[in-house]
Amino acid sequence: MTYCVGLYLREGLVLLSDTRTNAGVDNISTFGKMQVEAVPGERVLTMLSAGNLAITQAVWNRLQEGVWLNGEKLTLRSVDTMFRAAQLVGQAVREVFAADGASLSAQGVGFDISLMLGGQIGGQAGGGPPRLFLIYSAGNFIEATTDTPFLQIGEHKYGKPILDRVVGFDTPLMDGVKLVLISMDSTLRSNLTVGMPIDLLVYRAGCFAVTLRRRITEEDPYFRSVAEGWSQALRNAYLALPRPNWPDLPAAG
Repeated sequence: MTYCVGLYLREGLVLLSDTRTNAGVDNISTFGKMQVEAVPGERVLTMLSAGNLAITQAVWNRLQEGVWLNGEKLTLRSVDTMFRAAQLVGQAVREVFAADGASLSAQGVGFDISLMLGGQIGGQAGGGPPRLFLIYSAGNFIEATTDTPFLQIGEHKYGKPILDRVVGFDTPLMDGVKLVLISMDSTLRSNLTVGMPIDLLVYRAGCFAVTLRRRITEEDPYFRSVAEGWSQALRNAYLALPRPNWPDLPAAG
């Protein structure tokens, strides 16, 4: 399992993924689930993946070699809009399913994949503002909006409550970094199938270059301060809440 989260903010995009692929007792593997295509001054596209590692790698390899879409063979470096980039990823997913779906099914393996694609295409292509998409295993997709400014894939339930309560389209970019790290920390504490290190990418709208890309380990001082600070803040908030005062409560022992 995995956990990936993306924020769609007025100032840009914040994307975060873990790297665990197997949480068995004696077989824990680490693979990066964040792939980046960047042409400085023209485009930055980032793909996050959850699900069967062989399937996600097959999709990425097809995107590198080129996928036929509407009569053209395209890659993420040649599509002219983010919408067409999402269509291209969806088509790559469908091609991998057509090639491998039957044999996987015969082995009792489901076609388990979900992808997140975020970025901006500009330069001569003039592709528009940053956009963030979630692509499903059927190749169809949805898009983050100002009303729903974050997307998640993988083991998302533990990291969702803080995002539901706090994240908005106008959240500052660096506050977004703090929030996705809190979301990831909550997931790490509650699910052993998600693990360190984690990969972070920040993209500021209109830059057409990666603003920040960082692999964060357990020893990272900022991540540790966020995790410890959030734990202490929760303990303080819990202690500050009033105890129940219902009249039918039993007397304290």
